[in-house]
Amino acid sequence: MVRELRTETGAAMMDCKKALSACDGDVQAARDHLRAQGLKTAAKKAERETSEGRVFAWISDDHKLGALIAVSCETDFVARTDDFEAMLTSLAKHVADNDPADTAALYAQDWAGDEPTVDEYIKQVIGKLGENIKVISLQRFANAAGRIDSYIHHTDKMGALVNVTTDADAEKAAAFGRDLCIHIGFHNPPYMTRDQVSDEDVARERAVFAEKVKDKPEAMQEKIVDGMMSKFYGEVVLPEQPWVKDDKSTVTKQLKAQLGDGASITAFARFDIA
Repeated sequence: MVRELRTETGAAMMDCKKALSACDGDVQAARDHLRAQGLKTAAKKAERETSEGRVFAWISDDHKLGALIAVSCETDFVARTDDFEAMLTSLAKHVADNDPADTAALYAQDWAGDEPTVDEYIKQVIGKLGENIKVISLQRFANAAGRIDSYIHHTDKMGALVNVTTDADAEKAAAFGRDLCIHIGFHNPPYMTRDQVSDEDVARERAVFAEKVKDKPEAMQEKIVDGMMSKFYGEVVLPEQPWVKDDKSTVTKQLKAQLGDGASITAFARFDIA
């Protein structure tokens, strides 16, 4: 009976034995007992700091759907366990299939397993692994007219997800998608377009540059500042950044060269566990 309960729940052998003893050998009652204990454990650990964890991606076989999640825990040891890996896979696929608006919405969603909600599923994992666990970031992309690609750094603590619209062949699109994810991981662009940069940030940068060129001929100052602003945008706007594999080129130039004029970067996300 202990073996049966352990196989079904994944709980430790002694926990299963104690649960069966407390429930007079009733396996179903022992299963409920373990679930209740898991919720109690999660409640006790809810305030504990989570400075470790992993970034994980799930991509559909046809690369039309994908999700990226960042999940924190207390120790790297737990982050490397098979149980944590299984949780990451289940959660990332759930995000891809159910498209929660944010982490709060994710926790409230119905869960396909034994627990009624995602929140209770995560609490059961917390009870099993003995550490606080939090989903801290999530992103889901779908694109029937292109593909979704991802890259996870070898530390598993940083990852990127990209959504590219293209009709290029799969091999070319896959190669560019992976390189684009690596670029995003390395350069960490804050913006997709210039319009996303706030008016306050633009005004501040222009003021700084204007101060730098105030000794130049007045007729030239605005043109010089415009050039400086272009360089600024080239640092913070993804399509204008120097390409990670060739800093003489840009992301936009490489996109067109590799995938053709009709291709576009629809969206991107980058998460890390600091």
